[in-house]
Amino acid sequence: MKKIIIINGPNLNLLGKREVDIYGNMSFEHYFEILREHYQKKIELEYFQSNHEGKIIDKIHDVGYSYDGIILNGGAFTHTSLAIADALSAITTPAIEVHISNIHARESYRSKSLTAAKAIGSIAGLGLDGYRLAIEHHMQRLDLSSDI
Repeated sequence: MKKIIIINGPNLNLLGKREVDIYGNMSFEHYFEILREHYQKKIELEYFQSNHEGKIIDKIHDVGYSYDGIILNGGAFTHTSLAIADALSAITTPAIEVHISNIHARESYRSKSLTAAKAIGSIAGLGLDGYRLAIEHHMQRLDLSSDI
């Protein structure tokens, strides 16, 4: 079975509690269970979250040669981490960058992504649904049909 991992960066463990007007009121863990249940017959879906840059880099290294897709929401590290961008450059597993909010419609410093150029694509501003769209794209790329 094909494997796709969602990697979330700093403060995304607070989804459902923090700035609900921007990020919504559903926890990511709850949303992830919905995704996992929906896709369980077609792909193996995993989730990792860390507030620590080095742990995110380690996870990218761990899965970057054996998994079939990465979905990365680097949170604030998107705008600051050359190290995460370098980790994406070093691996062979394709990554899609996802942002819940529209980073281009927020503070100017959020519109610059250091990791986007290392991803096969970026999705921003579509809420949690951006993760589903990234899964769908990975599935299409892997020639897996979907019923959505």
